[in-house]
Formats: sequence, C-alpha cells, structure tokens
Amino acid sequence: MRPAPPIPSPNIWHWPEVYEQENRAQDVHGAIWAALREAAPWHGLDVVDVGCGDGFHLPMFAGAASVTGVEPYAPLVERGRALGRPVRAGSATALPLPDASVDLVHARTAYFFGKGCEPGLAEAERVLRAGGAVAIVDLDATQGPYGRWMRADIPHYSPVAAERFFTGLGFSLLRIPTTWRFPDLATCEAVLRIEFSRSTADRALAETPGVEIPVAYRLHVRRKRPVRG
Repeated sequence: MRPAPPIPSPNIWHWPEVYEQENRAQDVHGAIWAALREAAPWHGLDVVDVGCGDGFHLPMFAGAASVTGVEPYAPLVERGRALGRPVRAGSATALPLPDASVDLVHARTAYFFGKGCEPGLAEAERVLRAGGAVAIVDLDATQGPYGRWMRADIPHYSPVAAERFFTGLGFSLLRIPTTWRFPDLATCEAVLRIEFSRSTADRALAETPGVEIPVAYRLHVRRKRPVRG
C-alpha cells in the first residue's frame, strides 16, 4: 500500500519567503531550544528533522554528529538545497533512512491534531536507535492570544484532545511560553495573513499593538526503550 499523500501546508507551501520571516521572528529568546536541549540533547548524535520545510531549523542542531531534514514538498526540498541545507525528499510515513540510524527525531508544528499521526510515530520508532528520542514541538492552542486565534479558524480542533493523545502514548508534556518579535509592522501583518483567515487575521492585528506576540508551545518527548533479550 502506498503511503497517503502529505496534507498541504497552507502557509510555507505557498509563501516560503514570508514563512522564512516568520521563522526568524519566532522564539526570540530561544526558550524552545533550551527546553529541547535539556529534554533530548543532541551533541554528538544523529538527528532527523521531519517535515522540515526548507530546512530553516537544521543549523540549530549544531554539535550533532549528523543532521538530516526530510520534507515531502518538492519545491521546499529544492529551496532548502539551494540554501545549502541538507534536506531530503520524503515523508513522515516513509523516512528515507535505515532502521535504527538516528538518535533524535524532531518534528515541529507537524502533528497538531495528534490522532491520525500514528503511522508517522511508528516510522519514527523504526529509524530510532534504542534510547533515542522523538521530540514533537507544536503550538499550544490552550493559551492565548495565538491559541485563541487558532481555535477561531479551526473550531473542530481540540488542543486538549491532542495533548491527551500524546500523553496517552507515553510522551511527556512541557508548556513553553515564547515571544515572537518582528522587525516591523508590515512583516507582522504579512505573517498573520498567511497563518489565518482574513477575519481572524484582522482580529489578530487589531489585538496586536506592536511587533511582539506572546505565543505558547508544547513539547512532547518519548524515548525508545531497548529491546530486552
């Protein structure tokens, strides 16, 4: 059976340049990276970033033995390679890696809904070595204002159900408050307009007095247990 096609990403697939600016604005104090480094350190280890887009975050894994980005959308693979980033074509359900070949599987803003990503989690387990970790970073839509805007655009989405899905599978849960800071109001507006519908973006802009937005994330980590002989 062929794997299901990837779900199109409504932002980076269509506006990669604006999304690059969004990435640069996110987590200006490095709170996510500090939490990730403590929960699943990668120094001297092999890392794969699943659904990496054009590979923006790959340089952040400095000190790793190897870093590989995997992305299903061909134009983003090409863009990443043109930028000198080690991005390979593949998907969460068909990683182009051998069994037990990496120590950290990182996925950022890729598993919002929880339920339905079981095939991707099984594939992550396949490529992980014993003792390795799966680290999932997603937006925490239980927290405003960003989470409130998210829920307005995706009313069927339950962030509580998504959290329970991961904790039920043995993942830890850590909430991480961060700050997004844009260089100017025009960039802030451009980013909000690729993330939300027109009405929600209008509301978000009206509620954002400057170039900073508090945005919460959640980090889920689970380690692969060694097989007992």
